[in-house]
Amino acid sequence: MSRYICIHGHFYQPPRENPWLEAIELQDSAYPYHDWNARITAECYATNAASRLLDAGGKILDIVNNYSKISFNFGPTLLLWMEVHAPDVYRAILEADKLSQQNFNGHGSAMAQVYNHMIMPLSNTRDKVTQIVWGIADFEHRFGRKPEGMWLAETAVDTETLELLAEHGIKFTILAPRQARRVRNLGEEEWRDVSDGRIDPKVPYLCALPSGKTITLFFYDGPISQELAFAGLLDSGEALANRLLGAFNGDDPQDQMVHIATDGETYGHHHRYGDMALAYCLHHLETNDLAKITIYPQFMEIHPPTQQVEIVENTSWSCVHGIERWRNNCGCNSGTSWVQEWRSPLREALDWLRDKLAGIYEDELGRYADDPWRMRNDYINVILNRSEDNVNEFFSRHTSRELSQDDKVKVLRLLELQRHALLMYTSCGWFFDEISGLEATQVLQYAARAIQLADKAAGANLESSFLEILQRAPSNLPQYQNGAHVYESLVKPAMVDLLRVGAHYAVSSLFEDYSEDADIYCYSAHRKHFEVHEAGRQRLAVGTASLRSYITNDERTISFAVLHLGDHNLIGGVREFIGEETFTSTSDEIKEAFLRSDIPDVIREIDRNYEGHNYSLWHLFRDEQRKVFNRILQSTLEEIEGSFRQIYDHHYPIMQVMRELNVPLPKALATPAEYTVSANLKKTLEASEIDLNQLQNLIDEIAKWNFESEKTTLGYVASQRVTELMRDLEKDPENLSILTMVEGILRILRAPAMHLDLMKAQNLHFRIAREHYNQVREKADSGDEAAKEWVERFDVLGTYLQIRSA
Repeated sequence: MSRYICIHGHFYQPPRENPWLEAIELQDSAYPYHDWNARITAECYATNAASRLLDAGGKILDIVNNYSKISFNFGPTLLLWMEVHAPDVYRAILEADKLSQQNFNGHGSAMAQVYNHMIMPLSNTRDKVTQIVWGIADFEHRFGRKPEGMWLAETAVDTETLELLAEHGIKFTILAPRQARRVRNLGEEEWRDVSDGRIDPKVPYLCALPSGKTITLFFYDGPISQELAFAGLLDSGEALANRLLGAFNGDDPQDQMVHIATDGETYGHHHRYGDMALAYCLHHLETNDLAKITIYPQFMEIHPPTQQVEIVENTSWSCVHGIERWRNNCGCNSGTSWVQEWRSPLREALDWLRDKLAGIYEDELGRYADDPWRMRNDYINVILNRSEDNVNEFFSRHTSRELSQDDKVKVLRLLELQRHALLMYTSCGWFFDEISGLEATQVLQYAARAIQLADKAAGANLESSFLEILQRAPSNLPQYQNGAHVYESLVKPAMVDLLRVGAHYAVSSLFEDYSEDADIYCYSAHRKHFEVHEAGRQRLAVGTASLRSYITNDERTISFAVLHLGDHNLIGGVREFIGEETFTSTSDEIKEAFLRSDIPDVIREIDRNYEGHNYSLWHLFRDEQRKVFNRILQSTLEEIEGSFRQIYDHHYPIMQVMRELNVPLPKALATPAEYTVSANLKKTLEASEIDLNQLQNLIDEIAKWNFESEKTTLGYVASQRVTELMRDLEKDPENLSILTMVEGILRILRAPAMHLDLMKAQNLHFRIAREHYNQVREKADSGDEAAKEWVERFDVLGTYLQIRSA
């Protein structure tokens, strides 16, 4: 018997983008990272791309790409974000698939996924097809090959979904053991009941479909997967390896494959250092020849199915009631006592909206295209490349006549309407316990965007009827009452149109130095006229600009006037541009009032000329709003810092005496001292040239007074600076001054346990060592003194980075 082991990771995050901005806004709960995608990437996706193998002393022995040795899938919407915001990790994932093809007889370890994690059995046929087509197209675009397998969201399955997978060339998928109903040997008549998870997971199964097509199904080992996710099996890589090995049936002479499947975030995000346990498990199995590491298509090629299986319809891996978690109050929850009566009305509301949108889409797009739904399936190629040439080529493929600019805008609005109608079914919206939660609110935002587009494209008013159904979705929180109230209070305030984008541009123009052409998320702004007038702390901006959506090509020209009275006091007016003469007379009146310091009249003129379109600081998008607040507070914080510094300097002698006598510092002295030292340390780390003596003195001060300091913030700043210097060293690897600087920083900062994240620095050290160490060592051995010093310092730096000497 040959023993094979396959580990599958389902790497996925719910889309978090603001549907109107196509970007994730600042999420404070993810601090010190910008948002949760960024944080989870650092904790999991990046660590698995460069996971550490440690020696007995805890030093890094090797850095490996886990993705090249496991089976994995990434959600397409996550990869779309990662391509822009974590390109190094994104490239490592694509590279891993190429490396895996060398390991597994030409088969790649990456699998495709249905596009936006829709529960397939709860979808209509048309949406199922689009989910599969988009998932395949996205995969081919990124990985450069056709996918052999496809991951189903929550492994939710029915026969029609399997039929459509097979129809589109998918060879296999992975299911949970309880999703198998009965099996039989190929060519035999008698079935064996394997329900309730009793199927043997160590072999593949052929599923014969009503159409005559077939698809191979793998049922992962349920108990081991559960232990991995929830029972601490990742505490030790060797323990994981032994647990996998223990699942083989020694009495069966046939070749067997033990395989598990969990959320990929298990390896590093849910379980810190889980990626290292995974790496060591694979290393231990391979180096000791305990089992062959494989992936599904390779094993399927060597060992085609000898048994047939029938599935249990409408089942999933995360709901024991089948698929009820995504449409009913089935009892599955996240551990709260809340009820989920809201799930059914939410599903009903979205189903109603989907069907209304489908009718609008067919009627309106039918005027331009022979097959609107084929056009929707092909729209993934626009989502992946929104360049003007590609969009025009897309139009030429699907429309029977030349389109005007207005026609193109309308067609794109209709297609976007359908994209958001699909996104609003992302499964996470129902998974958790409360309709006002982030995930449910997110799917309601997609619904709101689709409703808005239906109104703009076809004049359809769907919102009131949609809200009538949502009223039947009760919230567990009294302040939110029901789904309609959640929509009104949490969704509608986030809605954006071009005028709101113009308001953001106008207000932020007082604080941001925009060039003539600027990007604001998925919009462009072209400045036509702009002037600023100042009077002490007061500033006035007037101007005009043309705005354009990169998504729908919708365009609008606006005029604006914004008055900043100082601090957070700001009033602005924005409206559609209605002519040069009107703008000139209006702006002249406002400017004249401002220049004679008649601020009440300025405000009256803005109110009169921009009636109903007044905006303030609160209408900025979240990231810019935070930047403006930081700028407004800058002088205040500098004033506070100056006061604290004065207290610290003036009272330092008495603080020193108190320390020597073991008298605790009163908070009135401790707080200014700690703030001042932390501020000094941050400035030192951010300086263009770091003064190591000053850095040492500040660290000594922290130790002397036993200050906690802002270790999270300072550790983040220090880590970023070390990474930046290591990148400079990679560009100029024999630069001794850079090497000395990094070594000095780490030597000084290791004492106070600054919460340093040195992963990127370690990766760079490893890469420099592989590419340059030996040639510099040869120079050192030949008597080159500079090379000798470089080798010595590089080895010392490796010690600080916990890397075993070369």
